[in-house]
Amino acid sequence: MTPSRTRRVPWTAVAVLAGLTAGTVRAGRRLAAVPVLDMTVESRPTDGWHVIAARGVEVDKATVSAAVAHAERTGLEVLDLLPGSLDAERALGLLRLLDISDGRCARTAQPRGAGHAVLVTDDVRTRAGIGTDDDLTTAELHTLLGRLKDYAPASTGIAIAPGLAVPAREPARRAAELRAQGLPPGVVTAAQLAGLALLARAAVKDGRWGAAALALYWLQPSLILGRPDSPLRPADLPRATAARPLHSVHTVLRTAISRGPSQSGPTPEMEALRPLYAAELKAGTDRFFEPRRPDCPWCGSADLSVRTRMPDLFQAKPGSFTLEECGVCGHVFQNPRLSLDGLDFYYRDFYDGLSVSSASHVFGRMSRSYLARAEMLKPYGTPSAWLDVGTGHGHFCNSARDVWPDTRFDGLDTAAEVRGAQARGWIGTAHCGQFPELAAGLVHRYDTISMYHYLEHTRDPFAELDAAAEVLPPGGHLLIELPDPESRLGRMLGPYWLPWFQPQHQHLIPVGNLRDALADRGFTVLAEEHGAAHQSCDFVGAVLLAANRIAPGPYAPWGPGSATLTSRAIRRGVWTASLPCFAAAAVLDKVRAAAARVTNGGNAYRLLARRTPTLHETR
Repeated sequence: MTPSRTRRVPWTAVAVLAGLTAGTVRAGRRLAAVPVLDMTVESRPTDGWHVIAARGVEVDKATVSAAVAHAERTGLEVLDLLPGSLDAERALGLLRLLDISDGRCARTAQPRGAGHAVLVTDDVRTRAGIGTDDDLTTAELHTLLGRLKDYAPASTGIAIAPGLAVPAREPARRAAELRAQGLPPGVVTAAQLAGLALLARAAVKDGRWGAAALALYWLQPSLILGRPDSPLRPADLPRATAARPLHSVHTVLRTAISRGPSQSGPTPEMEALRPLYAAELKAGTDRFFEPRRPDCPWCGSADLSVRTRMPDLFQAKPGSFTLEECGVCGHVFQNPRLSLDGLDFYYRDFYDGLSVSSASHVFGRMSRSYLARAEMLKPYGTPSAWLDVGTGHGHFCNSARDVWPDTRFDGLDTAAEVRGAQARGWIGTAHCGQFPELAAGLVHRYDTISMYHYLEHTRDPFAELDAAAEVLPPGGHLLIELPDPESRLGRMLGPYWLPWFQPQHQHLIPVGNLRDALADRGFTVLAEEHGAAHQSCDFVGAVLLAANRIAPGPYAPWGPGSATLTSRAIRRGVWTASLPCFAAAAVLDKVRAAAARVTNGGNAYRLLARRTPTLHETR
C-alpha cells in the first residue's frame, strides 16, 4: 500500500485570510462608530465657531449649521468633517487608523481625519495660534488637526458630513499626507508591498485558501462600504472594487516615487542648524565628558567593570559612551559621565527642535502605560494635588485625568516644553528648572509626586529623592518607574538593548537599591510592579538601533549633510531588508510582554511609596 501523503497546512494563506477577516470586521465597527450630521436641523447661529477647509473644499451653510449643532450637543470643541462621498481608497485608509468612541478621540490618541475641513471653536483656535487661512493642502490640514487636538484633548471628534464636496486627489501629495499623520511613507509603502507579496504568494500556491484570501481582499471595499446602511457612499466604489489589486499596486508605487524633503535632502531647519553644530564639534567631543570616576556613585565601591560600550545609536551624534557596573551593589552608571555642556549637546533636538513632532508622537502612543501608572495609586488613596517631575510634554498628566478627574496635575521639567504643556491645558502649573533647586518653594503643596523614567536621566538620584522627601507631607505618595538593569535581555542584546538609552541615561538602579534609598528617607514601599511596567520595545528597539547604526540618516545637521547615490541606495537597502526583522521582532516583543505579565518580570519596574512622619513631625 502506498502511504497516504500528509496534507500540508497553507499557513501563509490562513494567516492572510485571518488578517483580512479581522481587518474587515474592525473597519466595519469603526465605520459604525462614526456619527452622521443631522442635516434636518434648523439653521442656527454659528458665532464662536470657525471652519478651516482645505484648498478646493467648499463647506455650505447647512453643513456648518449641522456641524455646530452636533458639536454643541456632544460637547466637542474640534470636529473633523468627513465627506459622505469620500473615495473608497481614502475611506479605507482612514478606517484602518481611526480610534474613536462615540465619535470622540481618546484623550491621548493621535487624531485621524479626512483632511478636508475642520470645525473649531474660536477659543481653541486662538489658544492654538491658528490663523484663518483656508488655502491649505490636505497634508497641512492633517497637521493642523493634530495641533488643535493638543488644545482640546478630550473634546475632539469626527463626523460624516453627507453634503461635503470632495476635491480631486493629488497623488503626488500622498507621502506628505502620511508624514503629517505621523506615518513614515517608506515604512507604510514597504509594509503594503510585503502584504501584497504575501497575498500573491498565497493566491498562487495555496489553492482554495489562497483563492479565498484573494477574493476577500478583492471584495473588501464593497463589504465595508457597500452595505445598505453604510453612512459613507463613495462614488467610485464599483470601480475601486473591480480594480482593487491593480489599484493597490498603483497606489503603493505612486507613494514610493513621491518624494518629500525628508527623502530627497536636508530640510531648511537642518541647514540652519548645521553651522552651529559644526562650530561646537570643531573642538571635539572630549569636552563633553567629565573625568572617569574610580568608584560607584551609589555605594562607593571601587569594584567596577564595563557593562557595555556604544555610540549614539539614536541620533548618531559623534561620541562613545561607557556604562560600568558595580560589583557590590549592581548599580549601572555612565562613566565617564556627560558634563553639563555634554548633556545640553546630546539632548538638543531630541525632544524639541528637529524632533519635537516625532517625540510627541511616540509619547502620545503610550496611553495604556500612563493609565496603568495612574491607577497604581487607587488602592491607597485619592490624590488632590499631583506633581509630575520630568513631565516632558505633559502626556502623563493629560492622560491621568481620565483616572483622577478631580485631581490638580502640575508638571516640572528643565525643558521649556513644560510651559507648552501648561498653555495646552495638559497641566495646571508649569515649574521649569531642576527639582532639587525648586523643592524649597514646593514644600507640602502636593500630596503626590511621580517620577516616571526620570531618575535615570538625573546626575544625582539621591538629591532628587531628598527633594521628594522635602516636598511631600507625611502620608504623601511617591511613584517611581525606572528601566530594570537586572533584565536578562540587557545582557543578551548588549548595546542594542533600548533601555540603556545612551547617552541620556546616567544611572540605572536595581530595585533593591532604590528600596533601601527610599527607606533611608522615611518612605515605606506599598506596592511594586515589574511585569505590569514592562515596555514592549526590546526586540523592535534592537532592530531599529542596529539599522540606524549601519545606515544612519546623512542629513542631520551634525552629520555629513549630503549623500551619494550609492550611500542612499545602501541606506534604502538596509532599511528595506530590516522590514522582515521588524515584523519578527514585533512578534517576539508581544511574546515577551505576555511572559513578563505572567512572571512579573520585564525591562522596567514601578514602586509606590508613602512618606512616613519623622519623629519631629509626630510631636
